[in-house]
Amino acid sequence: MIRAYRGRRPRLGAAVWVDPSAQLIGDVELGDDASVWPLVSIRGDVNRIVIGARSNVQDNSVLHVTHDGPYSPGGVPLRIGDDVTVGHNVILHACTVGHRCLIGMGAIVMDRAVIEDEVLLAAGSVVTPGKTLRSGWLYRGAPAQPSRELTAQERDHFLYSAQHYVRLKNHYLEEDGNRESAVEN
Repeated sequence: MIRAYRGRRPRLGAAVWVDPSAQLIGDVELGDDASVWPLVSIRGDVNRIVIGARSNVQDNSVLHVTHDGPYSPGGVPLRIGDDVTVGHNVILHACTVGHRCLIGMGAIVMDRAVIEDEVLLAAGSVVTPGKTLRSGWLYRGAPAQPSRELTAQERDHFLYSAQHYVRLKNHYLEEDGNRESAVEN
């Protein structure tokens, strides 16, 4: 379901796929070739959410923001760069994720945290408020700590994962188009 909130409606780039069970609400922008999978909630009701090109948000993930108020002047938006894979059951709240990252299943990233480009965040990790994860590292744990530098193969995997999900969402778009054609006939 894609719906407006207080006059702001989600904006979708070219060739975006959103599963019918997902919820996109308010000031949300998806870049070209992005994909949003089953039961995802992306709620840009009190601030802005921007998801970059070719990024994917997988099943049951929750993306939200922080409102403008006395404890957070101006509020805090959520920004996700290009070619990012957000695994199943991830919570991203009012944070920034750079380009070419993989956020492992069940990870939690909290307010004002910054994940720089090319970071691998292990499944189940918790990134505490305001923490910065440096580019080129694997982080894991609760709270997330640097574990080791990434290998060249792991860095290559970021683009592989993003491209895989672009291909997969294209199959879903084709299926959806074929289903609509069959209903019209």
